[in-house]
Amino acid sequence: MAAKNNALSKPVNLSPELEAVVGKGPLSRAQVTSKVWEHIKANGLQDSKDKRMINPDAKLSAVIGKDQISMFKMTSAVNKHLS
Repeated sequence: MAAKNNALSKPVNLSPELEAVVGKGPLSRAQVTSKVWEHIKANGLQDSKDKRMINPDAKLSAVIGKDQISMFKMTSAVNKHLS
C-alpha cells in the first residue's frame, strides 16, 4: 500500500491556463487528473471513433495544445503546468 505522503497527494500549484480547466489550486496531482477527465467527459472531448484520443476545446487546448492528443500523452502535457 502506498504511503500517505506520496507525490500524487501533495498539493501543487497550477498555471492560470490549467486553473481555467480544473478550478483554483493548489490541488494534488490526483485531483488535477480527475478534474481534467471531468472536463473532458462533460464537454464530450473524447474522439467518437477512438476513445483513447482527446479533441481539446478552447480551454484545454491552452494546456495540451490545439492538436488531438492521446490520453497517455496528455498527462505529460498537463504536468508542464504544475509546479
